[in-house]
Amino acid sequence: MKKEPFVAKEQLDQIVKEYPTPFHLYDEKGIRANAKALKEAFSWNPGFKEYFAVKATPNPFLINILKECGCGCDCSSMTELMLADALHFDGQDIMFSSNATPASEFQFANEIGAIINLDDFTHIDFLEKTIGSIPETISCRYNPGGVFKISNSIMDNPGDAKYGFTTEQLFEGFRVLKEKGAKHFGIHAFLASNTVTNEYYPILAKTLFEVAVKLKEETGADIRFINLSGGIGIPYHPDQEPNDIYAIGEGVRKVYEEILVPAGMGDVAIYTELGRFMLGPFGCLVTTAIHEKHTHKEYIGCDACAVNLMRPAMYGAYHHITVMGKENQACDHKYDITGSLCENNDKFAIDRMLPKIEIGDLLLIHDTGAHGFSMGYNYNGKLKSAELLLKEDGDVQLIRRAETPEDYFATFDCFDILKDRKKR
Repeated sequence: MKKEPFVAKEQLDQIVKEYPTPFHLYDEKGIRANAKALKEAFSWNPGFKEYFAVKATPNPFLINILKECGCGCDCSSMTELMLADALHFDGQDIMFSSNATPASEFQFANEIGAIINLDDFTHIDFLEKTIGSIPETISCRYNPGGVFKISNSIMDNPGDAKYGFTTEQLFEGFRVLKEKGAKHFGIHAFLASNTVTNEYYPILAKTLFEVAVKLKEETGADIRFINLSGGIGIPYHPDQEPNDIYAIGEGVRKVYEEILVPAGMGDVAIYTELGRFMLGPFGCLVTTAIHEKHTHKEYIGCDACAVNLMRPAMYGAYHHITVMGKENQACDHKYDITGSLCENNDKFAIDRMLPKIEIGDLLLIHDTGAHGFSMGYNYNGKLKSAELLLKEDGDVQLIRRAETPEDYFATFDCFDILKDRKKR
């Protein structure tokens, strides 16, 4: 598939006059259409709900858009819980999926009525001691171990992941939770990341549905929901075909009717907690070419760096790059596209064939709408960029301002660095 920007060069030229690069830009129209498609794909399940993975893009403006589309929040930390609570999500619309969880976070999750998704068998006693009881509705994260395969391809290695109950722990955990007062249960599992195949969710669903039936039979648990979590990926490479969410929804429906319905579990709700699929393609990082270097290789230096998007540096991940205004020119120049960090892995692309880049050209780095801005940091004293929303009516809204040196130095309580600098 061809990677095309959701913003035109002429409009971007106007945006940068008001908001200097680098910045992340999000597409409201695309976000809403995608959320609508997900809801339609699972409309066969009356209880279906998407709990957006807040960790992917923790911006209240974007989360509010998803809230208007009927989504809840999946939170993994205190600040994410605080964000969901501040946006007035009802408790049952918040899923708290954490690990190595501090007591204070369990306490706050319980106070706001969030559904707690336990990561470990030992958390049962810890939770009870922390909040004084076990909630009536509780979920457990399942990790079957081993490797996860689709056909003959290994998709991921759950046995090497730190998350979840083993099979034996899950069954014992349900029994213990029932004894301690739990009345309604959920099951959750995440077995592979960023899958670009319509088979992943149906295969995962089959695994969880079969376990759910056995849990009901052997423990008598009232299983109210099954959370398929995340894992539906996006095509970062232009030669990849995107997932078909309608085919995925239909695949899950088939195994639901094959396994759960005959077991008398046709009222179980299906939940998802997608992040990358919900927002990934609907965000981009816009940066300006500010330097060129001709040594052993040809380099283009940008005003963005790994602080703004660390996936290429951290994982060697591919992100497509469009040189705005040169979309139809030949890609006949080989470049490393770099940032300015004192790290040699601070590269958005290596040996990438692109049109000839001139100083001042705008580069649009695709698919940064999830795990883009949110993974940013302040190494080398670099400051995080602004986030902008391209609204459905074509207007642009600032939804997070760029950091300033005052923000960076704000936590140094013993020193007033900026004040001292002005004195000199």
